[in-house]
Amino acid sequence: MAVAVKYAGSFVEDGHVGGHDAGATLVRRLMRVFPEAKLVGGRARHAEGFDVVPLEYLDPSDTVVINMDVVDSMAVWRTLAVGGGEPRVMNFVWWNTSQFTHPVQRASLALSCALFPTFANSQRTATEVREIVAQLTVPQLAEKSRIAWANLGIRLEHVQPREEPTVPIVLYPAIYLSDRKQPQVFLDVVERVHRRTPINVEARLHESHLISEKAMRLSRKDWAWVGPLTATREDYYHHLARTTAFLATAVEESYGLEYVEAMVAGAVGVFPDRPWARALLPEGYPFLYTDVAHAEELLFRAVTDTAACRAELNTLVGGDFVAWLRTRHDDSRFEQQIADAVHGWFGEG
Repeated sequence: MAVAVKYAGSFVEDGHVGGHDAGATLVRRLMRVFPEAKLVGGRARHAEGFDVVPLEYLDPSDTVVINMDVVDSMAVWRTLAVGGGEPRVMNFVWWNTSQFTHPVQRASLALSCALFPTFANSQRTATEVREIVAQLTVPQLAEKSRIAWANLGIRLEHVQPREEPTVPIVLYPAIYLSDRKQPQVFLDVVERVHRRTPINVEARLHESHLISEKAMRLSRKDWAWVGPLTATREDYYHHLARTTAFLATAVEESYGLEYVEAMVAGAVGVFPDRPWARALLPEGYPFLYTDVAHAEELLFRAVTDTAACRAELNTLVGGDFVAWLRTRHDDSRFEQQIADAVHGWFGEG
């Protein structure tokens, strides 16, 4: 059994899968899980350790297409079916389903996940997918849907020893300044905290958001640094090892990979009191805010009494909070479970 990964946002740069966004990172992870996998692309060519192959060139009889562009899985099936045989298509839902607001988009998502086996990046996402399928497809399809999940997890070997900064560093824990992330709330809160105590703020943004108005506004602060994404994962974790705290402000998240990475590196996470945040954290997590004023107080405490905050988290889990996170968010578990799902749905490879 061969595997091909399809993601419209993927591109090959210097023989490797390029990009630093979540989609590109996940493509590289899937290529590690399935070492001989092909990447679906517009022009056939060889890259470093893998081939790029147009969809219509794939052999549907022995190739499983892991489709990260889930709403077009029906079109993928039709393209593969032209050559005869039964196409093997699997959805990988790695984003928040709330981004699809148009009725046609949501219906397409529901039908795709009802027709094709679907793997989700977290239990929360899997639950949302099941609800959409149940609401927007007929019972005969919904009852036969196959949906599995595993937390994405992080590569624990990248985590580096702590280096406490002289001035506390607060991270903007996203690479986009989209409305769903509520960057204005982040800006308002860190400005309030900065008036009370010295802090430095760091934001590493996707190039498409570096020149936005909000990025420019933040970069004008002499206590803030706004720049591009780090070139390597090692550099990324080096910066996380010096991060004191972060303030999450998103309305919705499908999983929350960046938050987990920062907390495992030792940063104190301040979250909105929302279901997506509670899904990541232990029961009774003390740094969940209900409004902007509450967020300010929690972040102020995180940067002025950091050791006590970490001790409180350790007490909460009855030991080591970072170890608690490591146990639940190890990417090796995700890799094993998605491989098992592919083999279980499509036969041993």
